[in-house]
Amino acid sequence: MAGLDGMEQPRPGSGTAAARRCAPGADREAAPASVGPVSAPLDLVGAPTLGEVRLPSRPQSAGTARRLTAAVLLRQWQLSPQLAEHAVLLVSELVGNAVRHTGARTFGLRMLRRRGWIRVEVRDPSRGLPCLMPVQAMDTSGRGLFLVDKLSDRWGVDLLPRGKTTWFEVRVNDR
Repeated sequence: MAGLDGMEQPRPGSGTAAARRCAPGADREAAPASVGPVSAPLDLVGAPTLGEVRLPSRPQSAGTARRLTAAVLLRQWQLSPQLAEHAVLLVSELVGNAVRHTGARTFGLRMLRRRGWIRVEVRDPSRGLPCLMPVQAMDTSGRGLFLVDKLSDRWGVDLLPRGKTTWFEVRVNDR
């Protein structure tokens, strides 16, 4: 559920405060897009593991972000294909939100790894908080943060002086 200022996200039944929810009919996220082939995007736009990679805020950038995520998780960090698939889907959702809802010219993508965890961050200049929408079986959109909530171990929003960082974390098995 959406959190503020780096707060860890409560899981259902944990007894902590609920997420900020939007009214029905509010803008919703797009359905997940496919990963596409894992090419060598790190050479073209930079390495999100070394610092924030800035991408133009347009729909085509979701594909670049997916390819970057897949390249880092599969080739650089050598994580499982299933974990990479989930992370690619979640990146696509966060990037879709940044492109669709912020009106920004660019957004930032960064990936971090520490023992037992990976963290993926999408930064944009809007301070508007993302909305966790109630999801119905026949909905064709609005599932983005629902998927982030279900497939990640933790997620949240850090408000910045000029914008926000929306992030998710996933546990990994270190070898």
